[in-house]
Amino acid sequence: MEYKMTLPITAEKAKTLEAGDYVYLTGELYVARDAAHKRLYELIAEGKELPIDLTDATIYYMGPSPAREGRPIGSAGPTTASRMDKYAPTLLDLGQKAMIGKGKRTKEVLDAIVRNDGVYFAAVGGAGALLSKCIVKSEIVCYEDLGAEAIRRITVEDFPVIVVADCKGNNLYAIAAEKYKK
Repeated sequence: MEYKMTLPITAEKAKTLEAGDYVYLTGELYVARDAAHKRLYELIAEGKELPIDLTDATIYYMGPSPAREGRPIGSAGPTTASRMDKYAPTLLDLGQKAMIGKGKRTKEVLDAIVRNDGVYFAAVGGAGALLSKCIVKSEIVCYEDLGAEAIRRITVEDFPVIVVADCKGNNLYAIAAEKYKK
């Protein structure tokens, strides 16, 4: 199926999605990679307040290149999601609902997606310049010292993603592999 969906992704919205669906996202989401996730995780472990609200949050695993003149952001392709797998279950348990990246996830992440009515989307790797055209606003929220890995809030319009893992336990990578084995 193909959907246009307004962010934030809530549990109700996540329940309507199935592995293999094409979705065009519009609204605000966060951008964070490894270093930012590590800092969030450390704050959680210390019982401290997070600098972002994880309630129904979508986090895009991406580190943008510098913006060209007149653009809010440079190339904005996804990074490998498995680098955040150590942190993702905890963030999902704290309210995050969706992730955007590329590549496979661990069983622990997939279980946390099901447990929390979440969703894992994939964005097309290698298409960062095209994906950046869907980003209309970008601002650093925290961890500016991390450069490209700072946490950003971006606004997207019709940002194309594919549902890889849905909250029913379906995983497009596993489904597709089985399909082609036959």
